[in-house]
Formats: sequence, structure tokens, C-alpha cells
Amino acid sequence: MTDDLPTEKLQKVLAAMGLGSRRGLEEWIAEGRVSVNGRVSKLGDRVDEEDRIELNGKPVVRKAVRHRYLLYNKPANEICSRKDPEGRKSVFDQLPKLTKQRWVSVGRLDFSTSGLLLFTTDGKLANKLMHPASRIDREYAVRVLGDVTDEILQNMRNGVMLEDGLAKFSDIKRGREEQEGANQWYYVVLMEGRNREVRRLWESQGITVSRLKRVRFGSFFIPSAITAGRHMELATKEIKELYHMAGESQHGKRPPRAGRAASGEPAEASARPGKPVRRDKPGRGEKKPYASRAAGPAWAEGVDKPPRPARSGRTAGPARGPKEKRR
Repeated sequence: MTDDLPTEKLQKVLAAMGLGSRRGLEEWIAEGRVSVNGRVSKLGDRVDEEDRIELNGKPVVRKAVRHRYLLYNKPANEICSRKDPEGRKSVFDQLPKLTKQRWVSVGRLDFSTSGLLLFTTDGKLANKLMHPASRIDREYAVRVLGDVTDEILQNMRNGVMLEDGLAKFSDIKRGREEQEGANQWYYVVLMEGRNREVRRLWESQGITVSRLKRVRFGSFFIPSAITAGRHMELATKEIKELYHMAGESQHGKRPPRAGRAASGEPAEASARPGKPVRRDKPGRGEKKPYASRAAGPAWAEGVDKPPRPARSGRTAGPARGPKEKRR
């Protein structure tokens, strides 16, 4: 390693090349599968652009990589691991095949949870987006069974001590004030992504979660055309937004920490299950494909839909019907 060249941690360099997640690469290094300049590397090693890196005895070509970015609407009953001893379907089975790169998921959803997942081949970006320091909020539509009192809601806002530490919702909204029956819809927001955290928070109050869907990650919503099991490639502006949320840029410089919210509604698109959406060039007046609370979550056909959440400072009304034609 040359002293006057900038250095980075080895696992960070490999992750940026799309070879895997930071955690997975750390395991490879600990197993002795990575070497630098002919010597087996160890965790904490730093490299510069002139160092020769080998993985499993084969040289790693360090060249500019064109990364890819996907938004996927995960159905229930898919796992977020690449392999499963029980043979269950994986979200990775539904994504485009890659050569010399790997899809890295930005966080996970448990087996029975559906909704928005982001994928990228940029492991460094994925790690930044998942890190608690990024403070990116995740919003979920949750259907619960039980007597939900104002005290219970306040408890979850204040924080509940779970087995892995204090957890709380930064925001809770009733789906609709006039809800009837045993099942009730709520929209809840978290600033982190611990395992089964939404379910565990409700269960700590004696409330059963009967359905759970992630409807927002930061400023990204699921476009209405992307129903369960479908995915789409992100456009250039959306990719820039991803890096902005992570406090990074595609060129390695940190952008100014401006407001993250974006406006607009999902664009119209067509897709087949498991296939990317083909996106034409937007015309005048077309809406952006992300970041609109008004758009609401996209639900699979034939499944009961949750009511729309109330915006802050407004009372919730009935869900809107189809747009009427002008007379």
C-alpha cells in the first residue's frame, strides 16, 4: 500500500463493487477468503487503488461499476434470505439475474410481511441506508385485532422496553375514525428496522397484528402499477434521491443536508409479475414515481384495502372513490 494514496477499509471497497453486503464480506475476510498483495487479509485492513485484491484465489478487477437499483413490492410468504432450508420462495428469485454483481437488499421484511423493498448492487449505499444514523423513517399499514385505547397508543409513542432495547413509533395515525368491527387499520412510523419491531410493539400491549405492509421507505412509495410480486428499475432522479437520503452522492462527495421530502404521485406504468416495468420518458404534467403520501399503498387485486391515513393537522375522512369525469 502506497502511503500517499487515499485508503479505505477493505470490506467497504468490496461492498462498493457490488460483491456482497458489508456483513457478508466481513465474514469472508474472517474466513481468510480475501487476500491483499498476496497476504491473507484481516478485518480492519485498509487498501488503496494500487493494491492487488484476490477473492478465493482469483483477482478482483477494480474498475468502475455501473450499479443498478430496484424497487420491489414484496408479497407475503417470501423470505428475504437467498436460501432457505425449508424451500420457501425468496425475494431474490424474482429479481433480474446479474453477472459479477449481487443484489443487496436495503433492510428486510419478515416472511408474512409484504410491501416496499429496495435493492441495489452498491453495497456501500445499502449499508448507509440501513444504518440507524441515517434516520430514515419507515411507514407501515397495520391491521390489528383487539381493543386499542388511547393509553396503548401513547405507550407506543413514548417507548416500550423490548428484549433488545427501547422501541417506539415516531408517529401513529388511525386509518379512519369511523372504523367498525374487531379489525382496525393504523399507519405507524419507525426510524429504524429491527427484527419484527412493529409486531412486537403491538404485541407488548396485548394487541394482535393480523396484517402488515410497508408502504413507505423515506420518500419512496410503491407506485400503483407495481402490485405484489412486481419490480421496477429506478430512474436517474430516484437514484439521486437514494444517495441523498443516505447522505452520500454517486461520486463519493457528501451532498448538503437539505430537506429530503419529494413531491408528486406515482406515474402510470404497466408490468407483468416478476418483470421490470418499462418506463417511457415522462411528458409534460406527468407525475414522479415516488414520494407521495396521497397516492397511498398499492394493494393486490381482490384484497381488502386499508383506509387512507389522516395527514397531520387534518381529520380523516372516507376513502376517495374513482375520479369523476368532468361534465
